[in-house]
Amino acid sequence: MLEAMSGGAGEAEIRSRALGSWRDYGEPELPVPLAAALAAFAEHGYHGTSVREIAARANLSVPGLYHHYPSKQSLLQGLLERTMTDLLHRSELAVREAGDQPVDQFDAVVESLLRFHMYRREQAFVGSTEIRSLDDGYRDTYIGHRDRQQRMVDEIVFAGVAAGDFTTQYPKDASRAVATMCVGVSTWFKLDGELAADELIARNRQIARDAIGYTAP
Repeated sequence: MLEAMSGGAGEAEIRSRALGSWRDYGEPELPVPLAAALAAFAEHGYHGTSVREIAARANLSVPGLYHHYPSKQSLLQGLLERTMTDLLHRSELAVREAGDQPVDQFDAVVESLLRFHMYRREQAFVGSTEIRSLDDGYRDTYIGHRDRQQRMVDEIVFAGVAAGDFTTQYPKDASRAVATMCVGVSTWFKLDGELAADELIARNRQIARDAIGYTAP
């Protein structure tokens, strides 16, 4: 089946192509209603956006929109669930590919967080600013996703300290500071700005290493 799908390529080649795929970003693959909601929420905020506006952006009638998503809240929840699923998948893949050394895992998760918040700026921005707008029934789920991402960074930093690779006296504080720095990129970075994506990653990776007290041998 793999060979048929790949035009004769073997399984090893298919797996090789997948390596580093967490770095690959194209346009967000969102259903049309969610793409319309994202644009509206990013521009006007959740409470400043009407269902009628989202429907118009999606080229749907209001009843047509409700056929797919029964409320404005369901649009926000659907959008944020896809956002966090994508982020967590990329981060977990990056760490897994990095190997067993804490510093390599740390560099990978930092790069993954940075790339996501650079290339999915609108989704990250809406996720950060509209948590206040989530219904109680989903808010805990969303916070759980965010906590899972933070624990990923925490565990790597604690492992590096235990191994003697990182020298910070405050591993949890350093881990939170690093994650916050990465998330903050979504508020100011522009792909067509003066600072190229790879340069930003290199600079912030060094800042992150400084925060955890790692010096390359």
